[in-house]
Amino acid sequence: MTSKKKKEALKKMLLEKKLEIWNEVKHKLFQQLGSEYKSEIDAVLDEGDKALSDLAAETGLTLVDLRKDMLEKIDHALAKLEEGTYGICDDCGNEINEQRLKAVPFAVYCVECKQKREDLEHIERERERFGITPPSEMGEESL
Repeated sequence: MTSKKKKEALKKMLLEKKLEIWNEVKHKLFQQLGSEYKSEIDAVLDEGDKALSDLAAETGLTLVDLRKDMLEKIDHALAKLEEGTYGICDDCGNEINEQRLKAVPFAVYCVECKQKREDLEHIERERERFGITPPSEMGEESL
């Protein structure tokens, strides 16, 4: 597959995933709001992402329910694809394993860097849980 064909295939896959998420959002809105908002939701989906977010805020739905984070990651992946940096780890600059990209097409970290980030997040949660101040935040008098 040529680079251009591969780029087009990746773009298509990301856009299909985005559409799938929007369809989930639309279904969830229908469930929570009922048919009275159907025409409003259909109109909003035609106008774009921001309008749907506004409608969600107006109706009291959280953006987490609308999978905002995942949609933003897909948009970021599409931007990286256009820039020519798709598949490059944001932390170390190495290529992200193709199997990882197949599993998580909007991944921005290689497996190793993602694991390091998760380990650090776990350490931070434990510090907060036990009220431990990180060494970098201690003053010299504490040493």
